[in-house]
Amino acid sequence: SGINIVRVFSPEHGFRGDADAGELVGDQKDDKTGLPIISLYGKNKKPYDSQLEGLDIVVFDIQDVGARFYTYISSLQYYMEAAWANNKPLVILDRPNPNGHYVDGPVLEKPFSSFVGKQSIPTVYGMTIGEYATMLVGEKWLTAPTDSSINKAGSPIQFTVIGCKNYDHSSMYTFNIAPSPNLPDMNAIYWYPTTCLIEGSVMSEGRGTAHAFAHIGHP
Repeated sequence: SGINIVRVFSPEHGFRGDADAGELVGDQKDDKTGLPIISLYGKNKKPYDSQLEGLDIVVFDIQDVGARFYTYISSLQYYMEAAWANNKPLVILDRPNPNGHYVDGPVLEKPFSSFVGKQSIPTVYGMTIGEYATMLVGEKWLTAPTDSSINKAGSPIQFTVIGCKNYDHSSMYTFNIAPSPNLPDMNAIYWYPTTCLIEGSVMSEGRGTAHAFAHIGHP
């Protein structure tokens, strides 16, 4: 289509989605396309200024699952902040949220903000990733650039959300491609917002098995 893809940034689990949860991933070259892959789950989680040099526009396109601790929305925030700081137009390709038909769970308390929960939103926040990006901007939750030449008079981030056709929050959206290694099917995706909390205990929520987040185990 006449678009020259210069480099790809990858989140947790890597570009091909085959790295385990929490596994640090290094920069690499993609075997299939030959593209350089810049890991945002290795030595840095936010793109360096140098990694955005030479780019006319940056794009965010990742399948989220609608749980606060699923780290792709944290990567989204860092990516948006880097685009803003480097004055790069950002396009977000929205995708339906498989858990977007309800809102549930406690709201994060700010002292406990981390990469597995950056903002004060419920565990299940009921928004698409494009809607969440719009809220990050609207609530002024993004860290503004320190460079005064970019942030003149509170200059807003340049971003565009390409919305989904034929989707609303009553849609029971399903897909058959795992968004990460331990969410192999829709059963795991539906259970994930609840049973992921179990991994903070001595019990197992089934990571590494064929029934991750659907089975709970303990000796």
